[in-house]
Amino acid sequence: MTSRPPMGWNSWDCYGTTVTEEEVLANARFLAEHLLEFGWDTVVVDIDWSDPTARAHGYNAGAPLCLDERGRLVPDPGRFPSAAGGAGFGPLAEQVHALGLKFGIHVMRGVPRLAVDESTPFVDRDNVCEWNPDMLGLDHSHPGAQEYYDSVLELYASWGVDFLKVDDMLWPYQAQEIEAFAEAIRRSGRDIALSLSPGRDLSLSRLEHLREHATMWRVCDDLWDRWADVEANFARFARWAPHAGPDGWPDGDMLPLGRIGIRAERGEPRHDRLTPAERRTLVTLWVVARSPLMIGGDLPSSDPATVALFTNPDVLRVLDSGGSREVFREGPLVLWTADGGHVAAFNLGDEPLDVALDSRDVDLPGRLGTVTDLWTGEPVATVPVTAQRDETRGVAPGSTAIPLRIDPHGAVLLRHTP
Repeated sequence: MTSRPPMGWNSWDCYGTTVTEEEVLANARFLAEHLLEFGWDTVVVDIDWSDPTARAHGYNAGAPLCLDERGRLVPDPGRFPSAAGGAGFGPLAEQVHALGLKFGIHVMRGVPRLAVDESTPFVDRDNVCEWNPDMLGLDHSHPGAQEYYDSVLELYASWGVDFLKVDDMLWPYQAQEIEAFAEAIRRSGRDIALSLSPGRDLSLSRLEHLREHATMWRVCDDLWDRWADVEANFARFARWAPHAGPDGWPDGDMLPLGRIGIRAERGEPRHDRLTPAERRTLVTLWVVARSPLMIGGDLPSSDPATVALFTNPDVLRVLDSGGSREVFREGPLVLWTADGGHVAAFNLGDEPLDVALDSRDVDLPGRLGTVTDLWTGEPVATVPVTAQRDETRGVAPGSTAIPLRIDPHGAVLLRHTP
């Protein structure tokens, strides 16, 4: 485990089930050239890479998935030509590694329907995914279930996989599956990060089990380019962020920013529909909550202003801080603090918000040194308060007022330097 959560790119928001090898490599090359120096180092091929009939906007019942002789999914060589001849994802992973990046894939829990028959002893047909038709559940009272996962992880390790996003694990909570997958990773002998999805209705009571077995875990369902999706994660992060750290990372899902929907599960090709203020709020909240960061947009065709959100070193450095917590929520104003003198102020309202923050209300001393807006790099004027005045109303005498104007659905991210 590291002091910073995983960061990278994932194919889901732009390509859904249909991403190709060349599209993966194009994003990997962009990541390596433009974002690696800022910490973005992982490339993830999302769901259905074994389906030759994959399409936008859904899954195919009875899809002719590509399997090896042991019933393990392998990449469709039509979309991933380097996988031909039984090479699997090994050649693609090698190309990604040559760029200085890590390589990841998405998988579903269970065993492919096409790989079993009625006599297969370790299948649980009563515990199957409700939204994806490809897999059957495993009966973990039978040793064959663990043996199957061990063989799957042996294959992934031989390909050079560094990151696994394992789906249908958290809603409902699949404790035996999580334990079996983590054990298979351990037995594989390769250091592989384990990411669990989808996170709907996830209770904090699961924290210690998650920390024991996973690298990161979703705390929400799929997040798309809608303000309502972003706003809903404020309450979830307030619950989970204080527990983020090297023992495990609560995950607010991918950043649906830039060019998305190209052949996605949801929506048509578009630049994301968030406003500039909402994009900044999304990144600010994910950073101050120390969530994993996986960019969902197609990087080569995303606009430069969006890409610039991922290259601010002062903003990203907040990921290295501990102590993240929500300290205030009243009306449209939400305030977060993190170690190192970091303060995030959010306006959840539909109108601009003028506010004077009390320095002591955001874990800062009564008398301040320099306060910097990390998004702009500009200093923020502050006002020592010795008596009540209209312009600093609500700020206690002996504190310092930090006057801010925050755009609708916007955010300001500050750092205090004594």
